[in-house]
Amino acid sequence: MSNVDIFIGCALLAVASLYFIFNVRPDVSDSAPHRTKLDQLMDRRDAIYENLRDLRFEYRAGKFSEADYEETKRSLEIEAAKVMAEMDQVTGGTPTPATRQTATERRRS
Repeated sequence: MSNVDIFIGCALLAVASLYFIFNVRPDVSDSAPHRTKLDQLMDRRDAIYENLRDLRFEYRAGKFSEADYEETKRSLEIEAAKVMAEMDQVTGGTPTPATRQTATERRRS
């Protein structure tokens, strides 16, 4: 191998490396604001409540037996209680607007 071949090989490797480095495009999620633990818990809580509403609707529509409805409802309520307890831990036991809103909604229903 001559010095010219080595030089050409190194130059091609350098060009390929630079192309790879500068051709990477940032993903949309890279610039999105990161969600806090509390945001994640509130989303989970909202999903559980939505599941409870759907379960109630489907039970009234006759898609679930009473035993299945009660079992599923109980497991969703337990999961909701765990999420709410974790939200209290994250906030240091201080009620957030979200937990106050949830408490108000629960009193209404």
